[in-house]
Amino acid sequence: MTSEGRDRPAKKKQFRNASKKGGKPSPEDSEAIKRAIGRFEMNPLPTGLPESIDPPPRKIEIDWPIKLVSKAVQDRVSEIVTRKGEFGYLPQNRVDEIASQIVDMDITLEQALSLRAALNQEKSVFSHGRLMRRSNELRRRYEGGDSVLSLSKRFDAPPVNTFRAILTGRGWSKNRIKESLKAPKSKLKPRDYEQFQLAEEADRVSSVNQTETQSAAEVFEEILCTHFSNLGVRFRKQGDLEVEQKKNEGRAIITPDLLFLDDVRVNGVPCAWIDAKHFFGAALNFQRKKTQKQVDRYVSAYGQGAIVYRHGFCGSLRLRGAQLLDSSPLNLTQLDLFHENNRVSEL
Repeated sequence: MTSEGRDRPAKKKQFRNASKKGGKPSPEDSEAIKRAIGRFEMNPLPTGLPESIDPPPRKIEIDWPIKLVSKAVQDRVSEIVTRKGEFGYLPQNRVDEIASQIVDMDITLEQALSLRAALNQEKSVFSHGRLMRRSNELRRRYEGGDSVLSLSKRFDAPPVNTFRAILTGRGWSKNRIKESLKAPKSKLKPRDYEQFQLAEEADRVSSVNQTETQSAAEVFEEILCTHFSNLGVRFRKQGDLEVEQKKNEGRAIITPDLLFLDDVRVNGVPCAWIDAKHFFGAALNFQRKKTQKQVDRYVSAYGQGAIVYRHGFCGSLRLRGAQLLDSSPLNLTQLDLFHENNRVSEL
């Protein structure tokens, strides 16, 4: 099984559309920028900012080179990386096929595979209603002998979501399905358990076990923290904000990965906070709307910030109140080592 989607060390590729100053804010971000600049003088202070910062916030200018992927390239690659019923980790020959087809495009293999994940996530969302409407039909086909994987391919939906729809067709409640899939060996019948295992293995979109994905995202966040610490920038981490807000408010409310305690300017643009995304920033409505909703919460509290995409982003992607950055300036050795250790443990 290939390490597709698990961030193999990327081969360097020169981008003809490389930009040193990308991701500039639009005029409609002016209010967010004003809020970021004035956040230390607000009364009351935004949640998470300490009453006293000693020494006072310093203005720190950071130059952040950016490499963009054009919308035209994203669209061409989208047709290459997706196939009907293909939702799992790809075999090596399929990865090699993709690599050969994009070799002359301004996009890396890792970016193309991350784009594939985004496209499959969007397909998963759009197919959910259709699966639920046909849950009885799925149950009949399954109980008639069809496998979950064959039904997944027929309906072009993630295998685990297909299995959930089959259980829904049996009249199972959402809670019963959730609890059963948490402990499938003890709560599912033998055939169901076998089919669920096959579905999990063939599904990296709606799989129940997302441990590796979450762990990789946490490593990426730590890399980002180290980067800004080395630049002398002071900040509060997401974990500290969560602890404080749960104590004061009973729950976490607004917790960007980094909340800056200095007046940071990235490529000349004020930046009050940063959030890390361990994937490619695709110009797709589902992903954009989901991220914009999160950004809006941060902007309402702190003003203009930034999103750092591990695998870069499409040049046509825009988020109100957030400058878009990629991982070009970051030292990703720790992340490469994390994925290498995971591959070794799987052998």
